[in-house]
Formats: sequence, C-alpha cells, structure tokens
Amino acid sequence: MELQDCSFQLLRGVTVTDLEEVAFRDVDVAVLLGAVPSREGTDSSDTFRANIRMFRSQGQALDTYAKKTVKVLVVGSPANTNCLVAMTAAPSIPWENFSCLTLLAQNQAQAQLAHRLGTGPGSIRNVIVWGSQSGTRYPDTEHASVTHGSLRGNLRQASEGGLLLPGDANMHQGTTLTEMTRPSGAMTVASAICDHLRALWSGTQEGELVSMGVISNGNSYGIPEHLIYSFPVTVQEGSWHIVPGLRVSEVSQRWMAQSAQELVAEREKALRALAKSNL
Repeated sequence: MELQDCSFQLLRGVTVTDLEEVAFRDVDVAVLLGAVPSREGTDSSDTFRANIRMFRSQGQALDTYAKKTVKVLVVGSPANTNCLVAMTAAPSIPWENFSCLTLLAQNQAQAQLAHRLGTGPGSIRNVIVWGSQSGTRYPDTEHASVTHGSLRGNLRQASEGGLLLPGDANMHQGTTLTEMTRPSGAMTVASAICDHLRALWSGTQEGELVSMGVISNGNSYGIPEHLIYSFPVTVQEGSWHIVPGLRVSEVSQRWMAQSAQELVAEREKALRALAKSNL
C-alpha cells in the first residue's frame, strides 16, 4: 500500500505471493532482503542452518525461473555468506551477477565524516568498505576525498589531522567499527539498496569508488578466491570491476585479512551444511 500511495511514475503494479514460481519468474533484478535473525536464547547453529536453507531455496528458484541475466542483490545478514549460498545454488547464472550490500556501511561512514567536518551530506566520497557486510567490515578512508568550500582533495590532507581516521597508527582496534558505523534503520537500508542498484544499472561516475560484496576471484589484494568479499568497484555497461592496485596500509591489511579469515570459516561451514541432504 505504501508503494501505491507514493504514486511512483514507474510503478506498474505489486504482486504479493509465497510461490517461488511466481516471485522469481523472468525477473531482471532480485533483492533478497530477508534473513533469519539471531535471537537471544536461540542456538546460533540453528539460525545459520535456517539461513542456508532459505538462500539455497531462493538460489534454486532463481536458477529455475529467473532470467539468466538477472542481477541478484543479497541484503539479509550474514549477507556475504548468504550471497555465496544463493550463488552456489544457481549454477546457470553467472557468478558476476551476484552481489551483497556493503554500500550501506560506506554511506554511513561518509555521512559521519561529513558531520565531523561540518561539510554537510554528499561532500565525502570513496570511503572503501573491505570484507564483510557485518562483524569485521572495515571502512577505509585512505582514498576518500572531500569537496566542500576550501576543503578539497584527499580527506586526510583536507582534515589537517583533525580526524581519527582508519589506518592511523594510534587507532585502537575496534574504533573503526564503533565510530564509523552504527545500527541502520529501514530508510538507510532502502537508500543504500537504491544506490547499489543504480550503480549496477547506470554505471559509476569517473573517479567514483563504490563498495560491493562480489566474488573475490582474480583480485589483486591477496583475498582468497571464491569468497563474497567487499571491494571497491567501478561499473561500466552493467559489469562491475574490482579496482586493482590501490595503496593499502598495514592497518588496513590486518583488518582485511581478519575479515577474510572469518568469511572463509563461514564459507566452509556453509558448504558442509549444503552437502548434507537433511539440512
């Protein structure tokens, strides 16, 4: 009803269904928004297996009913591993068509940095989120820039040391996560989804880096193959490309490796679960 009440000019109709053959048939874009949340008193392994079942089922439905050109965006946490499961369950759809949402953390970090500098929204860009959508995600400002009045250029230089940025030698472990990200509301998630899909559909601007969780194969940063891992990407003609050869500080490398290690452990656990017929 909210979609209808907004009177969007491009909205042609809304279909509500619990049938996979209806929901996934001939779709161009699939946003897998939900996931089984962790709850106090619930066995975490039960939650993990429930998510594996959900995203295996959705991946199989995509494989059976969706267009082979479908763009699949996974939002439900843990999004990286859920995305990997859906991708594995849809062998007829190219791996490059799957991604998970990490632009949310990039938007949050950029907004908070702009607030600290007093520059207003939209003045900061190119904060990079490495790794996981949750847990050990790492917002890296090494290549971020600011454009506001007299503050222009590289963020670190423009701030004249007035900000404690990820990569600073005196930053305590954990400060990056607690200060640069915070819990998200529905509006921030919806906005990040729109930004992610806009980049996939329309491409990125020159000099723009967008954080996306994508397949790690062929990356130049030493991240293990066959992970859904957040990298800085550019998009041209509907295809994303991991930006190669960016300078990465030692602090960033440690955070990136820690996130990769956790995602590898999740991947192996997920693949073991998928191999069991009684999942």
